[in-house]
Amino acid sequence: MSADKVIVVAGPTATGKTKLGILLAQRFSGEIVSADSMQVYRRMDIGTAKATAEERAAVPHHMLDAAGPEENYSVSRYVGEASRCCGDILARGKTPVIVGGTGLYIDSLVSGRDFAERSEGDEALRGELNARYEALGGEAMLEELRAFDPDRAAKLHPSDKRRIVRAIEIYRLTGETISAHDRRTRELPPRYEALRIVLNYRDRADLYARIDARVDDMVAAGLFDEVAGLLQSGLSPESTAMQAIGYKEAALSLSGAIGREEAIAQIKQNSRRYAKRQVTWFSRWDDALFLRWDGTPDFEKACRLSTEFLIARGLS
Repeated sequence: MSADKVIVVAGPTATGKTKLGILLAQRFSGEIVSADSMQVYRRMDIGTAKATAEERAAVPHHMLDAAGPEENYSVSRYVGEASRCCGDILARGKTPVIVGGTGLYIDSLVSGRDFAERSEGDEALRGELNARYEALGGEAMLEELRAFDPDRAAKLHPSDKRRIVRAIEIYRLTGETISAHDRRTRELPPRYEALRIVLNYRDRADLYARIDARVDDMVAAGLFDEVAGLLQSGLSPESTAMQAIGYKEAALSLSGAIGREEAIAQIKQNSRRYAKRQVTWFSRWDDALFLRWDGTPDFEKACRLSTEFLIARGLS
């Protein structure tokens, strides 16, 4: 039995993914499933470039505002929730259009990996392991993990208490290491047949200029006020959500650690660095249609080329 087809629209930040995703959703009777690790958080709209009310009215959107900013959202939780969204869309005879720039989220959703980290734990055992970590230290606990899962241990730092404890806990509960679980799930056929489209600019200077302009637009739209509101509501600047580009730098400025202009400069620089990492990630998709803008995006042409690509791959 062949896997269900899904459309994927990906690419670095500020390349027009949302607009093209909506156009393709309208063309192929689809609904958007966001694949952005920060757009899942409520009350974080400006700095994450979340789809506007008008855009959401044009096509149904899923996986936006899925969690409170105080929550520690994870890729495993995303896969579970987004796969249910895709299943519901497909059951209604429509096409999921996965749109976003978080490559890990997209690849994990498409592959259908289930995560050992998501399995039910044992609170008593976890409490015991946490206490041992505090008493013995990260090096000793990492050495314990290394005895039965050297691959996982090699990926972790002694200060990564949560992952070290979880890796030991899962092995104690299931008898299977996280590494063995991951190898086994990678051998499974993918959950979906992904028809991938990747956007970018032909000239990296154009991409960086667009990123800088977008940051200026975010600041003008009230990014610093948005961050101030989150902090005033009691959200810790150390929370996962506040590590997002734009939020972390603005929070530093609001605390007085750096000036406003320095924060804006850092947001631009960190956004450009992130975009470079995104380009590297998506370049590994050798079956994708790569669309590269020459200066100004031409969405009419992109929609036409994407439609031809998708029809040729069996979508109607």
